Amino acid sequence: MQRIAVLLVGLAAIPGGSGTAQQAAGTALWRLAATTLPLPPALATGTAAVFWNPAQIEDGARTQLGIEGIQTPAAIGASGMLAAVRVRAGAVGQIGFVYGHVGLSDLTRTGDSPDPIGSAVPAYTSALGVTWSRPVAGTAIGAMLGYHETRLDASRVTRWTLDVGVSRSIAPGLRIAAATHFFSALSASDPAQDVYAGVEYRLWQGPLWGDHAVVRGRYGLAFGHGFAADHQVGAGFELGRVLALDVGVTREGSYGTEGWRPAAGVRVTIGKYRVTLARDAGVNQLGSAYRVGVDARFK
Repeated sequence: MQRIAVLLVGLAAIPGGSGTAQQAAGTALWRLAATTLPLPPALATGTAAVFWNPAQIEDGARTQLGIEGIQTPAAIGASGMLAAVRVRAGAVGQIGFVYGHVGLSDLTRTGDSPDPIGSAVPAYTSALGVTWSRPVAGTAIGAMLGYHETRLDASRVTRWTLDVGVSRSIAPGLRIAAATHFFSALSASDPAQDVYAGVEYRLWQGPLWGDHAVVRGRYGLAFGHGFAADHQVGAGFELGRVLALDVGVTREGSYGTEGWRPAAGVRVTIGKYRVTLARDAGVNQLGSAYRVGVDARFK
């Protein structure tokens, strides 16, 4: 959220041929969508979570469908969606497709006065990816080949990315994960891409209210993007296979100042469906961003 003003200034300053800057602006839009993640992106799980880390752990489902909607406050005017499908492919592992779109609304042309003239200014980024994952020697590995389009008014740039991810339990109750995000250049300071890492540890487990409960602690890191790293600390609570609560606080790096951003989410499983509701707490009195998602699993 601290990068919103920088993003808008960058969008306004992009000349028609500046593809690199426009790609970075598209990635910044996806970082806005990620503000509702109450856990480190590297540790995210679920059908649509292949967008953040393609190394998803096999849960026995033959087919998985997932869709998420994201809405930021009116002061920002960004909204988006993620949709994914994954199917089991025998010894190959799991393969699937993911599509995402996020854009800014209410951008209008003006002249000598603040009154809008002409049509609205399109400003969005979209991604279409093919994903693969499978367990290898106790480690979940995955990859996503993605095609991206970012547009601002008449300026349009495209690119291909190849991301990889891993997730592994290295001790009872301890899991580590890492992934690249929108990787397209061998650079540790490219604002159009990120590197995610995370560690999760089981702090407590035992019977509670007639079911099995687990409390986990988490730490995550996002870096390799040309400005200060983002650090996220949080915790998760699970009650059987029915209810899960996640909370986290992120210390966001930025091109200038740094800030803190809390987020929380709840997941409820009803039969083959899992419903997710999440929001960040908002910063600078701009209001909160929300995310609503539904996962369906068919065995």
